[in-house]
Parts: sequence; structure tokens; C-alpha cells
Amino acid sequence: MMTVSLIVFLIVALITLGSALMVVIARNLVHSALWLVLTLFGVAILFGLLQAGFLAVVQVVIYIGAISILIIFAIMLTRRIASDTGPRFNENWGWALGISLMMFAALVWVIVSWPGFHVQAQPLDARFEPVVELGKALVSPNGYVLPFELASVLLLAALIGAIVIAWERKPEGR
Repeated sequence: MMTVSLIVFLIVALITLGSALMVVIARNLVHSALWLVLTLFGVAILFGLLQAGFLAVVQVVIYIGAISILIIFAIMLTRRIASDTGPRFNENWGWALGISLMMFAALVWVIVSWPGFHVQAQPLDARFEPVVELGKALVSPNGYVLPFELASVLLLAALIGAIVIAWERKPEGR
């Protein structure tokens, strides 16, 4: 039976998959980054359909609002260096497609043959508050503080590297 939520899911899933494909095949890097924004927004909508509102908001704020803008900023800074003058596909694209399809089929087979695939999850305890538990894990010294700090340093280093690469240098004779 086709319900409204199933129809919305199918439409959003098709748009998300189509935009993810466009991320890979777009010739212009800025267009590819914009397709990435649409893909990430589709994932946020899917989180919303799963009634995971917190994850949907995190997806929009962090991935679309920060990471995608950082990627677009880095592309804009390195535009002269990253100009695409080579061929669009190399001669091995058929092999890559075949291996990718085989890997996807193997992954589907492994997931479907896993015994836990057909088992229904146990209901959560009524006192369990996922947002509170996630907040505690994010700020706990034994939780995710170190990975977040490392990710921020990595992003800062990437931004500084893009600025250094794009810095306009004056010729020696002038």
C-alpha cells in the first residue's frame, strides 16, 4: 500500500541519489559542490522522515551550513589551480563501473545474509533520552571531544592550505 510518507520517501530518495550522481559527474567543481548541498539536504529530509529531528538539524547546520560552505570557499580560492583541462573519463571507467557494481552486490549479499538483518529491534526504555545521552557523550572526556577537536584542526589546516596555495605571488623581477 502506497502511503503519503512512502511516496515522499521515494521522491526524496530519488532526488538524493540523482544529486549524488551529479556530484560525481558534474564538470564544474562549484556545480558539484552545489549538488553536494542538495544531496546533504535530501539526507536531512530522510532523517526528518525517520523522526530523528535532532540529526536532521545537525545535518543542515553542520554539513550544509559549515562543511559545504567550506568546500565551496576552498574551491573558489583554488579555482586557477584546479582548472580541469584533461579528459572527462579515462579508458578504465568500464572496469571501475564493473568493480563498483560487484562490490555493491557483495555488500547487499553480506547485509541480507546477516542473521540480525531480519530481527526486529527491541523497543527503547521510556526513560531513554537520546539527545541528552548524545550531549553527554559529546562533552565527556571519554566520549567524542577529541575527534571533534581533531576534525576542527584538520578543517582549519585545509583552509589555511587553500589560502596559501591561492595566494597571488608577485614575480621576482618586479
